[in-house]
Amino acid sequence: MSDHDNQDPIRRETAREPQNPELAEIADLSKRGYQYLKENRIEEAEECFARILERDRENNYALVGLGDAARKRGAFRDAVDHYKKCLVYHPGNNYALFGLADCYKALNQYQKAIEIWEQYLLHDNKNITVLTRVADAYRKVRDFRKSKAIYLRVLEMEADNPYALIGLGHLHYDFKEYKDALGFWQRMVELQGDNVDIRVLTSIGNCYRKLKQFELGVPYFEKALAKEPDNFYALFGLADCYRGTGIPAESLGFWNRILDKDPRNKVILTRAGDAYRSMGEYEKSAQYYERALNIEFDVYAVLGLAVIARMQGKHQDAIVSLRKLIQNDPKNYRLYIELAECYKASGERQKAIEALSDFQRLGIRNVYIQDALARMQRA
Repeated sequence: MSDHDNQDPIRRETAREPQNPELAEIADLSKRGYQYLKENRIEEAEECFARILERDRENNYALVGLGDAARKRGAFRDAVDHYKKCLVYHPGNNYALFGLADCYKALNQYQKAIEIWEQYLLHDNKNITVLTRVADAYRKVRDFRKSKAIYLRVLEMEADNPYALIGLGHLHYDFKEYKDALGFWQRMVELQGDNVDIRVLTSIGNCYRKLKQFELGVPYFEKALAKEPDNFYALFGLADCYRGTGIPAESLGFWNRILDKDPRNKVILTRAGDAYRSMGEYEKSAQYYERALNIEFDVYAVLGLAVIARMQGKHQDAIVSLRKLIQNDPKNYRLYIELAECYKASGERQKAIEALSDFQRLGIRNVYIQDALARMQRA
């Protein structure tokens, strides 16, 4: 239910008892229609609003009601038509503006949503619900400055507003300012304790993952998993944290828990393959890579098989495979590093240097390539 559904736009209409029988019937249909909306009895609500429009085709309550009903059904384009029609007859109607903006947001037309919400704010510039929506929309169109300014304005009006705190966390996260994002999300934990939303916990964990402080992320993903044992983001976060801390056996348990629910997830299959490879279980690792490739071509599954080939001394097989990958994905630095390792393992140090130099000739600066080249040249 939207915020303006809760505001009950028929309250003013039904506050007085109309003397005209037709007006009384319209008021009763409005009242019933909005009650049906609250009860999610969408078809019955639409029938009430349609009956009103048969008597009064410009009735703002009926037009907004039909828009709200369509929005509840997920028919956002139909809802847009109803709200726009209302605004033709009743320019500036707050309920139509609010609904129209929410529809544009749902359709990912954030710039249009911003324009409508700003019209709404002309009538009510202290509406915190609308302000946070505008800030969210500016975040979606990656306008950091405007989004942050509006979130902070909300916090001035209502300290520790949860939507502003969460929004600021996402805003800073989107712009890779992970330490700042942590501050806002951790404030939510301070305020809500054990009742904090699971998404806040996984967001904090993800910040620590991005900062490569994997051990600090683990407790937050564990708390999220305690709330929801099959939560994908908590399972993925824990698996990735244990991968980052160099404990593949721990990560493997969580990769396999995801695969129990989603056995055809090729990204997770390759991660599980990597874990088995790190543990020296090459046959098991290859099985997971092959399972991923049976679903769809995956560069990292082929790369994983090439690494296994190198570790098993099959250097030329690995080299042939990696050269084919580079033809299809010439900007993937990991392929060049692995190719150089294969040449080095086969005693062809000069070819290893040439492989790394080939990447540099693309004009892409990469610290991992630079480090690998420096090591090869010193060897």
